[in-house]
Amino acid sequence: MTATLRIGFIPLVDAAALIVAVDKGFAAAEGLDVELVREVSWSNVRDKLNIGLFDAAHLLAPVAIASSLGLGHVKVPIAAPFNLGINGNAITVSPALHAALMEEIDGDRFDPMATAKALAKVVAIRRKLGAEPLTFGMTFPFSTHNYQLRFWMAAAGVDPDEDVRLVVLPPPYMVDSLKNGHVDAFCVGAPWNSVAVDLGIGHILHFVSDILVRAAEKVLAVRQTWAETHPDVVASLVRAAVKAAAFIEHPENRTETARILAQPERIGVDAEVIQRTLTGRLKISPDGTFRESGRYLLVGREEAGRPDPVQAAWLYAQMVRWGQTTLTPDGVRTAMAVFRPDLYDAALGTTAPSEAPAAFGAFAGPVFDPDNIRGHLEAFAVGRWKA
Repeated sequence: MTATLRIGFIPLVDAAALIVAVDKGFAAAEGLDVELVREVSWSNVRDKLNIGLFDAAHLLAPVAIASSLGLGHVKVPIAAPFNLGINGNAITVSPALHAALMEEIDGDRFDPMATAKALAKVVAIRRKLGAEPLTFGMTFPFSTHNYQLRFWMAAAGVDPDEDVRLVVLPPPYMVDSLKNGHVDAFCVGAPWNSVAVDLGIGHILHFVSDILVRAAEKVLAVRQTWAETHPDVVASLVRAAVKAAAFIEHPENRTETARILAQPERIGVDAEVIQRTLTGRLKISPDGTFRESGRYLLVGREEAGRPDPVQAAWLYAQMVRWGQTTLTPDGVRTAMAVFRPDLYDAALGTTAPSEAPAAFGAFAGPVFDPDNIRGHLEAFAVGRWKA
């Protein structure tokens, strides 16, 4: 019997496993008839998932947690049985801001602490001159983009709520906003950083894998109640996504994957731009400078698809750090329960891997311990958290 599903997605490369699962027939092979619905904003995706217009969604990992906690919207518990992407974001700055940062930098321009300290100097200079605060675009208040920008800035003492402006923009609108001077920089997922570079209006300052070694970015999200009443469908969807991720990660399939994702009804940008993302070799400046990272975006390799509740705990800690919620034992448990490795393992008939994936780490601050979130928060001088 075939299950018919509507699944929402945003035009980003980390929706690849869903798109390829449908367009290459992996979903159909699992008995799923999937309609993929392209959306513009994360609030649209969240709302349509929560009220049942979507059966599943490509969703920001922190939005799944916030929905389960009832933050920023109605409380709808979410289950995430598959990670669609680890990492994949980048910070892109205007040519003017890039020049200002490079003028003030002391150290390696790919060292996030060096650039954060340069940003602190630029902020101080602008304040002295009476200039408007720099404006940074990010995709949603509950997003890794928001937390990555804040983590980076705050490491050098820049207060993201006082020293700069952070504004919410849908991913496809980031490039035009930079071009029109509405923002000085943004943090977004692929391919929009590369599009800005190709247009000559931006420099990729950092891959966010410079800031966080391994950060859960997007998840395959379903309502918890729906997962409980449709366990076989969830398992089929996970298996289709796993097969698609494996296909994507094979180098010989990158050209075909990029062509699939480039279609107008999917991501709608040039396939060559998408292929750069899949290889992890990106043009970072309009002058043609390239940079490569094996950690830029993980779709299926290194156990990327298996949800890790520690990642959820880190995201919850950021919500607490920046005043979006308060620290409670129930909050930690609820956040960690969103990421469902048990559903992933059950779908594949496997058990937890004997070796843990690459460590979760950051360029600054203490090693994160989900059992001591209070200690983690107390280590940082900048934040909105109150003990």
